Amino acid sequence: MAIKSSYSDHNHICPVFSPSTNQVLLGRETPKHYGITSPISLAQAKEADLVLTHRLTEALKPYGVFEEELELQRRIHVLGKLNTLVKEWIRDVSETKNLPASVIETVGGKIFTFGSYRLGVHTKGADIDALCVAPRHVERTDFFSSFLDKLKEQEEVKDLRAVEEAFVPVIKLSFDSIEIDILFARLALQTIPENLDLRDDGLLKNLDIRCIRSLNGCRVTDEILHLVPNIDNFRLTLRTIKLWAKRHNIYSNILGFLGGVSWAMLVARTCQLYPNAVASTLVHKFFLVFSKWEWPNPVLLKQPEDCNLNLPVWDPRVTPSDRYHLMPIITPAYPQQNSTYNVSASTRAVMVDEFKQGLAITDEILQNKAEWSKLFEAPNFFQKYKHYIVLLASAPTEKQHLEWVGLVESKIRILVGNLEKNEFITLAHVNPQSFPGPKESREKEEVSTMWVIGVIFKKMEASENLNVDLTIDIQSFTDTVYRQAMNSKMFEADMKIQAMHVKRRQLHQLLPNLVMPKRRKHSTEGLRQMNDSSLDLSLDSDNSMSVPSPTAVPATVPMLTPVKSGPLGPPPSPIAAAASQPEAPAVKRPGSPMQEERKRVKSDAEDSAVEKKPSGDPVTTSLTPSPPPTMGPPAAPQTSHQEVLEEEDPCPVPETRTTEDGAAAREVEAAQVNEDSMSEEMPASEGEVKMEADIKRMVSADLSDVPLLPANPIPVVKNSIKLRLSR
Repeated sequence: MAIKSSYSDHNHICPVFSPSTNQVLLGRETPKHYGITSPISLAQAKEADLVLTHRLTEALKPYGVFEEELELQRRIHVLGKLNTLVKEWIRDVSETKNLPASVIETVGGKIFTFGSYRLGVHTKGADIDALCVAPRHVERTDFFSSFLDKLKEQEEVKDLRAVEEAFVPVIKLSFDSIEIDILFARLALQTIPENLDLRDDGLLKNLDIRCIRSLNGCRVTDEILHLVPNIDNFRLTLRTIKLWAKRHNIYSNILGFLGGVSWAMLVARTCQLYPNAVASTLVHKFFLVFSKWEWPNPVLLKQPEDCNLNLPVWDPRVTPSDRYHLMPIITPAYPQQNSTYNVSASTRAVMVDEFKQGLAITDEILQNKAEWSKLFEAPNFFQKYKHYIVLLASAPTEKQHLEWVGLVESKIRILVGNLEKNEFITLAHVNPQSFPGPKESREKEEVSTMWVIGVIFKKMEASENLNVDLTIDIQSFTDTVYRQAMNSKMFEADMKIQAMHVKRRQLHQLLPNLVMPKRRKHSTEGLRQMNDSSLDLSLDSDNSMSVPSPTAVPATVPMLTPVKSGPLGPPPSPIAAAASQPEAPAVKRPGSPMQEERKRVKSDAEDSAVEKKPSGDPVTTSLTPSPPPTMGPPAAPQTSHQEVLEEEDPCPVPETRTTEDGAAAREVEAAQVNEDSMSEEMPASEGEVKMEADIKRMVSADLSDVPLLPANPIPVVKNSIKLRLSR
């Protein structure tokens, strides 16, 4: 199904994609049609569809996606208390500002909810996104002063903190053990009526931009619920898709995948196209529609309208940067925005590949050839690629680490964009799940977090040697992070970012409890039992992948042997660690029967390759420190160590040195990665080949918000990775 895009200036309408020839624009006189095109099918559900939907509901239960009635009632009770507090506070503020008694009695004020709770798809233990709406005489400063004080007086309130300078200012708290984020919006109204509809565009007049941003979450959520034909079918389908996305590591807005609102809009569009279908059919149609969608044509739930309020809206005709968005999903409430501006060429390729795999699995399910549980089988990210970049962020204390990790994670998409632009890289896939990092020593207090990025390098000709330098790609990313940390006064000594290249067979040394070293023969019985165990999805966030896996990381992580280095030195060597401690048992997630069969065939092929391989020294990887070049002005002190990746090889690459600043930035001891000597690694999977083909057709991601590299970068740890891939 190909859906084309075109733009019209008629009645100042914002960009919309026009339907194909067999579809027509929705008119006001056809209320049964939802969305901007007529439905693809009006077919009613059959008995078999209802049976499959019941089975789907049962398959979801072990994952904790449904909240028990008692817990739901507790949430309603807590929100009721919070709403009462808001009304009392607004009356108190009204009295201090000498409003007439008649106005004070009817001044109102209200708590609205949005996000997963408002959509009715929140999971066990999920937080609640809330909005405090106040009349015009209540200022934002009142919200962050007197209302904050009122919350402090409540014994049920814990962990209270205000983030007043955020892009969307917020008060965070735990109310009776339920996490709540409260935004604030001041409307240009004398009183706030109980039946206020926030979808009214007129409410946005004369509001400051922070209030408009705060209102946006509620307005988008309410519009979505009004634009789907059947809310119950929508909710069950969305629960399914969100669980599938989390299990397949593609649920993270901040890292360039999709967040909760984006997934909700894709599901809502599917519901519009199949208005009478039940959840089992809608899940299948979801994968059908979006595996064939012609990106970057936008997904829209309604005709965008211009309210003449001069607010910036998504419009590639007017805003050049909007033309670079690769997977636009446009919010239905004014001012319309693209909720997926973080998506890159790599993350889109990964998601489209997952859509295609989801379609194949649901085809089997609808033919009774597979169970719904197969859709939620988690693929093994750590067996998918031959090469990985491991990113490590560390800080001296827990509090500093929390801030530091938040900043680093928010910028990882810049690193992915840098890697994508490298002419020798076809795909960079970051795993949204982060992991506790190793400690440099038992004595030193340090908290660290790791992210793992799978990398596909360009395919080489038989006689071609490929020299790949990732130093500048990584260094420009770290410079951006350090610069922002210093500009925001957040940077502290010993806050570090380190990067290293790790091959698939070495990952188990950094993640011993998640990655199983490749074995020639192994039993899958224990793995099958582990995959069948129930999981509790205790978190629900639009910005992170929060589904615990069957192989959850334990509270303590084995420490690796430290490498002596300066305050910003390289991370410990995984090889050194392997030599100093016994190999911990690790668990590999089972794949589908088809995946297991492919792996068995690959393993047989690898065995024969190993038999033909001439004897020789094994190729090992180690990280050894060497002094860095000066990264700032010539007089800047050299306070850090350069990370060097080195491999043993009969013909090592000679070390290169230079004193010029431009060349010094690329100073490194090169590592030779001989592909023939890596015969124990699996060949590229079918998914890798597909994604590589897809990504070559894509434009580069828009990183217009990334500041240029400063003329004098601050002297921090240098992460140098230079590889030679040869055949």
